[in-house]
Amino acid sequence: MITKFEIDEIAKKYETEDFIKADPIQFPHRFKNKKDIEIAGFIASLVAYGARKVFNKKLESLFDIAQNEPLNFILNFEEKILGDFNYRFGKTEDFAQIFYIMKELYYKDGGLEELFKYAFDRVHTLRTPLFFKTVTDYFYSRAKEGAGQGFYFMIPNPEKGGAMKRMNMFLRWMVRKPPVDFGIWNCIPASELLIPLDVHVARVSREMGLLTRNSNDFKAVIELSDNLKNFDSSDPVKYDFATFGYGVSR
Repeated sequence: MITKFEIDEIAKKYETEDFIKADPIQFPHRFKNKKDIEIAGFIASLVAYGARKVFNKKLESLFDIAQNEPLNFILNFEEKILGDFNYRFGKTEDFAQIFYIMKELYYKDGGLEELFKYAFDRVHTLRTPLFFKTVTDYFYSRAKEGAGQGFYFMIPNPEKGGAMKRMNMFLRWMVRKPPVDFGIWNCIPASELLIPLDVHVARVSREMGLLTRNSNDFKAVIELSDNLKNFDSSDPVKYDFATFGYGVSR
C-alpha cells in the first residue's frame, strides 16, 4: 500500500492552479459571484462525462449560449435559448428540464447551497444515499412526465447504488479550499466529502492498495474514502489530486 508520505507528495504536486486549465473546474473559475460559481460548477458537473476534450468543448458552447452569465441564464431561462444543444445522453429537452427546475430553485428556494444544506442537515453525513436522494428528489418531483434518459443520467438515482461521481466532484469544488477548489460553502465539512470515483480513480486506487472492491459503486466510494481518511481525516478528498497524479506518472 502507498504510504502517507508518498500520497501527500503526489497530492501536493498536482493541487496547483495548473490543474485548473484542462479540468472542468475551469468553467466556474471564470466567475467571482458566489451564485455564478455554484451554478457554473453544477452545470459543468452535469456534462463532465466521456472524453475530457469533448465535454470541455461542449461546455464552452453551453457557456457561450449562457453568455457567460450563469445566474442570469438560469433566472431568465427559456428552452428556445438552447437551440439544438445536446451532449450524448443529454438531449435538448433534458437540459431544459434541469434548467427550468434550477430556475424554480433560485426563485423560490434560495439555490443550490440551500438545497444541499437541507439534505445534509437531515442526515449529517454523505455516507448514505439518503443525502443524495434528498437532492435528486427535488429534481425528480418537478420533472415533467416522460423525462428522458439524459435527465436521469445527469441527475442519477442514488438508490441504484452508483458512485454519484459528478455530484461528489461538484461538492469537492464547492467545499474544499483553494487554490483549485473554491471553499464557498460552509454547510458541509470537508471531512465528510467522498471521493469522486470513476474508472480511472478506481483503477489507480487499486494499484495503490487503497481499494479492494471490484465494482465501481457507492460501496467502493465508501471503502476508498475511509482509507483516505486514514491519511487525513479532516480533508480526505484532497487525495483526488493524488490519484490523478499517480495515473499521469505511469
